[in-house]
Amino acid sequence: MREVLKVYGPIVLIVVAVIAVALRFVDPPPPREIRFAAGQPGGYYHTLATRYGTALARDRITAQVLPTQGSVDNLRRLAAGEADAALIQGGIASEETAPNAVALAGVFYEPVWVLIRSNLRATRLAELRGRRIAIGPEGSGTRVLARQLLAANEIDAGGAVLSDQGGAAAFAALNQGDLDAVITLAAEPPAALVTLVANGTARLLSFPHAEAYAMRLPFLSVVRLPAGAVSLARNVPSTDTLLLAPTGALVVREDIHPALVNLLLKIARDLHGNRQLFAPAGAFPTKDRVDLPLHEDAARYLERGPSFLFRYLPFGVAVWIERMMVLLIPLITILLPIIRFAPPAYRWQVQRKIYKWYGRIRKLETEAATASGERLAAIRGELDEIHPQLATLKVPASYAQQLFELRLHLDYVRSRLATS
Repeated sequence: MREVLKVYGPIVLIVVAVIAVALRFVDPPPPREIRFAAGQPGGYYHTLATRYGTALARDRITAQVLPTQGSVDNLRRLAAGEADAALIQGGIASEETAPNAVALAGVFYEPVWVLIRSNLRATRLAELRGRRIAIGPEGSGTRVLARQLLAANEIDAGGAVLSDQGGAAAFAALNQGDLDAVITLAAEPPAALVTLVANGTARLLSFPHAEAYAMRLPFLSVVRLPAGAVSLARNVPSTDTLLLAPTGALVVREDIHPALVNLLLKIARDLHGNRQLFAPAGAFPTKDRVDLPLHEDAARYLERGPSFLFRYLPFGVAVWIERMMVLLIPLITILLPIIRFAPPAYRWQVQRKIYKWYGRIRKLETEAATASGERLAAIRGELDEIHPQLATLKVPASYAQQLFELRLHLDYVRSRLATS
């Protein structure tokens, strides 16, 4: 046992030291909480953020869903370090306005819905000059895009009465006649919009010059809403409608833990990968039409899919193995030579216990050849003292033969000197 400790004890200490040093360079585990900037309560972004939170909870990560005014406010919170992830509208972010944010993927088309009162004869946005138009609250992406679309038609704050109402309040005001039009963005038409169109109070405005808008604002895509696509029973819309759609993106702070990138993209694929109103199955998540640079891990994920570990193992297990793999290289590099040296060192430790007695016995035998009288008697006494010590000498079973041969050699020398 002592020989084992002498050889393998230092190896264990070296292993512990190597692991302790390597752990300083291993990424920390992912945080157990993520702050998700979510948009206005009741809105599409808030609903989606809640779904992300539910999915994250399955892997024991708590999502703190933060109500905000919309995409612009979401970017502000990312920049201020008040949020870790957010959904944002396409066309409002850039590396200059969001230097510490990166995109994970585009996740859905978010069309512009222009709802006008049925008694208006307008067929184009330019014909809403002088009308009362709701463009969404400050901090919302809807407001930013609405102003861009109106400006493209040479309508500014002096050319129309612009209201900061949005969501349910804007639709209620339109229904009551307090507004002439509502501009809103949503991946799916809000229920209030469907109701107003179905009961004849309002109608959807198509974009006959959709391609021209997309040329002027390249972040926009042209999508077609077929007649009856929203509601076949209510025939909403009653005719094919061309819409403009920025791409909603999932964005995060650039210092987000890499493991969370994999997890968020897996959730995004589950939530957005099926058939959408304006996109076939598999169209999202995508690396196309995002305003911000892609996170490097997100680019690999979208190109190749999840890594082997995250594809087949639970998230927590995959993260642990991935972190521990960092230790393998230094451990293998440093410990392989040591481990190869350990068995010979162990053999030498055991054999040394036997060989040291061989050396002493041989020395006494050589001296006895020329000794006489008292010195010869003393040598015989020393050999007699060695005998009980060899009887208590302990070695592993694999070395028992060498120990037995040592005892035989001692007895041979003792017997030969006894007759001399």
